[in-house]
Amino acid sequence: QVQLVESGGGLVQAGGSLRLSCAASARTFSRYAKGWFRQTPGKEREFVAAISWSGGNTVYADSVKGRFTISRDNAKNMVYLQMNSLKPEDTAVYYCAADESGPSRYNSYYDYWGQGTQVTVSS
Repeated sequence: QVQLVESGGGLVQAGGSLRLSCAASARTFSRYAKGWFRQTPGKEREFVAAISWSGGNTVYADSVKGRFTISRDNAKNMVYLQMNSLKPEDTAVYYCAADESGPSRYNSYYDYWGQGTQVTVSS
């Protein structure tokens, strides 16, 4: 069964950094675009960043542009989200997702989702 597993979340002070990782269980996922989304209680899931299967095309939400960087290592079936200059409003559960086409900003395009990892930024 195909799985995406996120890790790297935690508690950090404002201005700090975290790196999230997403491990894919199947080698075929190297051919999928990958995205990161986040969600807070009572709100819809929000797009954060996405990357094409080759890594040559990346897309970012305006709210994270210049602070977050998405990358991937297809040899390891891994996707990363480097988050710098974190703000309290970045606090959310962060989800990794895979899209057969993409990279897309829209969560309806994604076929597979991880369980999420909590990121909490204190002020």
